[in-house]
Amino acid sequence: MKNIILGSVMALAAVASLDANAASSTFCNAPNVAGNAIATASSGGSSFFLKVAFTPKCSANVYLVGNDESALLFRVGAASNKGKSNFGGSSMGGSVARVGNCAAATCVNTDADSGLSAAPSS
Repeated sequence: MKNIILGSVMALAAVASLDANAASSTFCNAPNVAGNAIATASSGGSSFFLKVAFTPKCSANVYLVGNDESALLFRVGAASNKGKSNFGGSSMGGSVARVGNCAAATCVNTDADSGLSAAPSS
């Protein structure tokens, strides 16, 4: 559970981003072993939140997705394939928090997408 929150907070704190078309990007796709993300967060220019590209780090068993939606809004969603809850957070304030239950007994990658959808956008 701590790994999900840590991974999500790291993504928010480091301001992970996606392509300039504001599509969702998958950074960690469990059951990865801990290490570099499967995607590099790239700069979206002045129209998007991320200003400097970087490669996020993933904790084992974590699904992590992010969406760079505007110069003021970045959202993340996360889940663990060993957990039963999904998490979401955004640059709109507050913190990464539990936003719901996973659809099955254990979480899958689409549960991270659900966390992203539930993250504050305004």
